[in-house]
Amino acid sequence: MIGSVRGVYTRLMAVLYTRLEMATEGHGQVLDLTVELRAWLSSVEAQDGQLTVFVPGSTAAVTTIEFEPGAVRDLDRALEAIAPSHGEYHHDLRWGDGNGFSHLRAALIGPSVTVPVIGGDPILGTWQQVVVVECDLAPRARRIVFSFVGTTEAD
Repeated sequence: MIGSVRGVYTRLMAVLYTRLEMATEGHGQVLDLTVELRAWLSSVEAQDGQLTVFVPGSTAAVTTIEFEPGAVRDLDRALEAIAPSHGEYHHDLRWGDGNGFSHLRAALIGPSVTVPVIGGDPILGTWQQVVVVECDLAPRARRIVFSFVGTTEAD
């Protein structure tokens, strides 16, 4: 819907979201979400706005990377150097669950990314994909939230 306020044309903004459920294999698994997010944007007829991809929880993260085996291994190696899986962590001393490094890795990467959407397409580089990084030790059932704020074809 297009309206006019004192000669300025405006379009109504939609706020849409969905949840994607997925099982992970645990420690260090990286899953590409790009196909799913493109399909969802298309299904809601997104046009122009912003897409946020968010993972609830404190032991998983969302980022972008070139999703190919070498880059994924390099990410794992970098995380191991920054927050070694066999390091000593105050979290582990308190709770005894051995996943202190998981919380630290997830906090350093962050739980979300926001991607501009123009003409229905997420603006990503040629070799850039949106991924979820499982930082916890064990397999987990993860919920990924896609949230779009912007215009749609229906507007």
